[in-house]
Amino acid sequence: MALQYSYVDDNDDEANRNVAIIFGVTGLVGRELAKRLLLEPSSSNWKKVYGIARNLVPDESLPDYPFYHFISCNLLSPLETQKKLSCLHDVTHVFWVTWASQFPLETQESCEINKLMMSNALSSLLPNAKNLKHVSLQTGTKHYISLQGPFDNNNNNKFYYYHEEFPRICRGFNFYYTLEDLLMEKLNGTKKCWEENYIDGSDARLVADQHIWAATKCDEDLYLTNGGGGGGEAFNSVNGFGFTWKEMWPIIGKKLGVYVPQEMVVENFLYSRAMAEKQHVWEEIVMENGLVQTSIENLANWEFLDALFRCPFKLLGSRDKVDRLGFRQRFKTLNSILYWIDCMRDEKLIP
Repeated sequence: MALQYSYVDDNDDEANRNVAIIFGVTGLVGRELAKRLLLEPSSSNWKKVYGIARNLVPDESLPDYPFYHFISCNLLSPLETQKKLSCLHDVTHVFWVTWASQFPLETQESCEINKLMMSNALSSLLPNAKNLKHVSLQTGTKHYISLQGPFDNNNNNKFYYYHEEFPRICRGFNFYYTLEDLLMEKLNGTKKCWEENYIDGSDARLVADQHIWAATKCDEDLYLTNGGGGGGEAFNSVNGFGFTWKEMWPIIGKKLGVYVPQEMVVENFLYSRAMAEKQHVWEEIVMENGLVQTSIENLANWEFLDALFRCPFKLLGSRDKVDRLGFRQRFKTLNSILYWIDCMRDEKLIP
């Protein structure tokens, strides 16, 4: 079984000049992939192939081909992986056909070590592979069924084919699922959260006014709509204008007097981890600027920010109901953030 993730498919000739990286190139499937990309006539659109494995095994089926580059790399070492893979800026296609065999398949240790390998590889590769188009993850038939008991002997006579939409097995550990989830997190989280309208903003002023509106001005209309009965109502409370972090952060950075680079997506960066090491820095800032004494952990909800910029799906609320009932107040989220920065400055919470 193979999980495929596709991105762009440009039509110009240069865009179709693909660069592959094969993790597990010395395995059976890895070798065949490399041969087919390099040696067959259909591979004319492949201008380079990187082969990744821990140890080089001499292989006469892969001759000294000018566009083939073997890289010996221990993917369990984050430092070695970062050093050897972060410079591969031209990769367009990733083929993951490897796995760690140190532990039995259906164990927690197997999940952890395979996840570590892929995490190190993707964290090193993705931030710099700006032209990435496609990722293939190879799994196996044990994706569908556990080979560890207990087995239902009453079903021995039943025969059917497992299809791609077959649900995951519920019990035990399966590193295939761990790798699938990691891949989805790495590829569908951070960059889309940065470049697309992914969440709503809710200004505290708007929420407060909507409370009052629902408690007073809206009551009579709802009473008539419900035929004189009171059943309770739910209302979304959102600013009403879409935004992307990509367009907002440079303006926020300018407001705070800091430079924001054009490429802000750093796959392995976590606010909760980075800020945990900055308590003494924040204490110095508080002293130098005469701010209210606050600790770094109380300054913001850093774990929430980690989730905010890695949300695996869009969280966009509809204003249709409140708009229909007459609540017209809206805010641009950028203006909301700039306003509350000024408020925090006035209260001596930030410089």
